[in-house]
Amino acid sequence: MPTASPSEPTGRYEKQPTVPLPADARVLHGPAAWNAAAQAATERAGDRAPLLAVDAYPGTDLPLLAKLIADALPQWKIVDVEDAAALPIEVIDARIADNLTDDRVFGVLSHANVDAFYDTEHLAKLAVEADGDDRPVVLLGWGADLAARRTGAPYALVLADMARWEIQLRQRNGATNWRAGNPDEDRLRKYKRGFFVEWRAADRHKRTLFDRVDFVLDANAIGAAVPADRQAGMITGDAFRTAIAAAAQAPFRVVPFFDPGVWGGQWMKEKLDLDPSQPNYAWCFDCVPEENSLLLADAAGAVVEIPSLDLVFTQPKALLGERTYARFGAEFPIRFDFLDTMDGGNLSLQVHPLTDYIQQTFGMHYTQDESYYMLDAGEDAVVYLGVKDDVDRDAMLDDLRTAETGERPFPAEQYVNAFPAKKHDHFLIPAGTIHSSGRNSMVLEISATPFIFTFKLWDWGRVGLDGIPRPVHLDHGERNLVWERDGDWTAANLVNTVEVVAEDGDTREERTGLHELEFIEVRRHWFTGEVAHDTEGTVNVLNLVEGDEVEVVSPTDAFAPYTVHYAETFIVPAAVGPYRIRPTARSRSERFGTVKASVRGTRTGEA
Repeated sequence: MPTASPSEPTGRYEKQPTVPLPADARVLHGPAAWNAAAQAATERAGDRAPLLAVDAYPGTDLPLLAKLIADALPQWKIVDVEDAAALPIEVIDARIADNLTDDRVFGVLSHANVDAFYDTEHLAKLAVEADGDDRPVVLLGWGADLAARRTGAPYALVLADMARWEIQLRQRNGATNWRAGNPDEDRLRKYKRGFFVEWRAADRHKRTLFDRVDFVLDANAIGAAVPADRQAGMITGDAFRTAIAAAAQAPFRVVPFFDPGVWGGQWMKEKLDLDPSQPNYAWCFDCVPEENSLLLADAAGAVVEIPSLDLVFTQPKALLGERTYARFGAEFPIRFDFLDTMDGGNLSLQVHPLTDYIQQTFGMHYTQDESYYMLDAGEDAVVYLGVKDDVDRDAMLDDLRTAETGERPFPAEQYVNAFPAKKHDHFLIPAGTIHSSGRNSMVLEISATPFIFTFKLWDWGRVGLDGIPRPVHLDHGERNLVWERDGDWTAANLVNTVEVVAEDGDTREERTGLHELEFIEVRRHWFTGEVAHDTEGTVNVLNLVEGDEVEVVSPTDAFAPYTVHYAETFIVPAAVGPYRIRPTARSRSERFGTVKASVRGTRTGEA
């Protein structure tokens, strides 16, 4: 096999990947969209006054959406269901107080449904009024379907959907949580309220709508800060369901998003052709379906943006595979993201909770086991991993507490191993292991999905980009540190545990992890020609870690060839079965490499 690593091309990374809508589907905009929805409601109503329910995900700019509807349908009465029937915010706050806790970052997962946020009597009154009105009525807001169903009348249903990442961006710019009136609150607390309470209830509610929805509206494109040339697209429910079902039968990519950070670097700006005026980029979430979105595109190139979670919720067996779905439910358990510290700084020194701890403390049923795959590295790059041999636990904890006060820095090198890191090294990080990536590294993080549960132990004396000290959770961290993971154990079990699985000419398959305590299996393939793969009944997540461009093809032509560029993460649904990866006719690289993650113990025929 060639050992040289040719310089990777820049500017090829696709930042707006799309998923095709059915050939006859069209994205509607403006009055045309709302006239189509009104027509559907009118046809369904028969001799009654038409009723249209627009159920909007919390975070939707409801006043602006109401104006857009009113401009398009001036004869229709618009009723804000939230204003008419939502419980007072003081009552809601009291109900969810135990879920929010006093912590700045961590809460407890809520099992509430949307009904818990509404006054039942007010909903019933609203339904009676809507049913008795002679005018056509639009019921608008999160939970509008609750009121519409109570009327007993036929109605058309629009889902105004939003991705969590868009909600976060708006909250940073002053948007509030649902009816919370907290524009100036710390953005971490806003996120906590969404993550632990609002989005949980909203997703439970949304899952009851998918099979019935008549139209899906892109609420990401409705907002004061949205560019004027971006119109909110709407598609029919049938087009939505058909596109999502088809996406679960072929390779696809979610829409990546990029974010700066106090430790952020410069690698992604250059290699992925990002905005050079930004000071840095720390993160790229390239496969986090809880946060990412999908772009559904019609034949003319018009798009509707929906949360990628919609695919997970509606096609869990085809996407995840029956055994993975049975194990995790409708959750996407694998996360790929980038951590860029090139010409940046160290990540925080941190630890992730053990499984029992995350279950008992936060209500999450699995934890964030992870790994660092070095996509690139400088000569001085290191990964901090595991405590040193014969470490003095009490002294280390005392020094961490002292560092938290600001009295003196924490001497990390005295207590934590620093392993030199080079390109294509793989460091395994089961929960409970102290770790950090040092500066001048480009990390492809391969992990389980519960990404919010990180206990920072030391953050090198920094404050966040908002000027507020970043939260440190020593109490949580101390309870989860596995002290037995010292230098000798870590070197033997967590650093470059590469095993050659198969080799045939210029193709080599290697197992690079993860550790036996982690549920993710990672295989790396080096190749110059074509490589055969098979999902074996479970979802595969891959990244092209070397080489300029490849394509994913079906041996039975079940899907069209799918092009992947350097550093792009792509998902191959379980339903795909056999597939092959090969250089495209445009490829100029001498060799190629992919890493592939799957859920261990869920492949067909695996005990």
